[in-house]
Amino acid sequence: MSATVVHASRILTPEEELTDSIIVIEEGRIAAVGHRDEVRIPATATDYVASGMTVVPGFIDLHIHGAGGHDVMEANARSLDRIAFALARHGTTSIVATTVTAPIDDTCHSLEGIARYIRKHEASIGDARPSAEILGIHLEGPFISKAKRGVHPQDSIAKPSVETLEKLLAAADGLVKIVTVAPELAGAIELIEAIVSAKIVAAIGHTDANYDQARTAIHAGARHAVHVYNAMRPFEHRDPGVVGAILTDPEITAEIIADGVHVAGPAIQVLIGCKGVDAVLLVSDGIAATGMPDGNYRLGNFDVTVKDGVCRNSEGKLAGSTLTLDRAIRNLVGLGVSLQDAVRMATILPARRLGLAGKKGIIAVGADADLVALTPDLRVSGVMTRGSALA
Repeated sequence: MSATVVHASRILTPEEELTDSIIVIEEGRIAAVGHRDEVRIPATATDYVASGMTVVPGFIDLHIHGAGGHDVMEANARSLDRIAFALARHGTTSIVATTVTAPIDDTCHSLEGIARYIRKHEASIGDARPSAEILGIHLEGPFISKAKRGVHPQDSIAKPSVETLEKLLAAADGLVKIVTVAPELAGAIELIEAIVSAKIVAAIGHTDANYDQARTAIHAGARHAVHVYNAMRPFEHRDPGVVGAILTDPEITAEIIADGVHVAGPAIQVLIGCKGVDAVLLVSDGIAATGMPDGNYRLGNFDVTVKDGVCRNSEGKLAGSTLTLDRAIRNLVGLGVSLQDAVRMATILPARRLGLAGKKGIIAVGADADLVALTPDLRVSGVMTRGSALA
């Protein structure tokens, strides 16, 4: 594969800002980055000039159910390809495919299909068009609270069980990266300990836990919080609950759905103010309707309706979103967050949460060549995934 050189007016690595610089890509990875006068350009390189653009790392979405009219639990190559292509158009170059609660056997079937797809694509570079890479799987169910289940089907919610976890992990061929657990449930702490022992991120979510129960989960090794504020006991001044534990513990990273529907702007500002910009991660919670017109779609095994871009089930409950991470970044900047910090929340910080620092979410020598060119108004102009041409 020949080298590609990206000439950019501005680069956010995102650890630092570089101007009038270039990025050299070879064999799907970044071979060099720096000022154009200081980096050797291969004689046969193909040039991509991002004049007036800001080039940033590709976005990483830890919590996404689908896009382009398809759900990850369909778990076939055609559906997963469509999801991957649809997301890349919006700058998302890596995802963690997120399941929704379903009967255990159905979930295992989906996990097997997703795992086959991931294994088949693990070594692929330089695809014909940009395509998001599926890094692993996030089990958002079934170990959640019925009281805070959101749209997850109540009949398929399961009691925390190490045996059930092991069955799910086996079906996923070792590719589960995150497991969501409601810590107040009987057996939850033992389950969290088993998740941590398996070197998987234990996440708190869909929970009615009080403050002490949440703290117990954190002591057991939980280090992540799923779509904070949504589907969890609300914060009160005499009953801070799980939100209080998340806000005050520096070891917990916190997802936020910054679509202007799931969480109000001031609540996002409070979260960032308490946690700091290094502990808040942007996620979409996107469903099959992402990138599609209003209409009827599937989320896991049930139907949802999208009207004016907002997803709801038959009960009128919010059912994921149609958010993309480029829009989430624009929304955060609109709240006064710097572009560099907003980009960090969608790139290097989720990469660190997954243990992929240095490989994903950063423009640095040796990292995967996942790049996004943004216009001055923060629209996606070009995308590169693992060295495929910006387009």
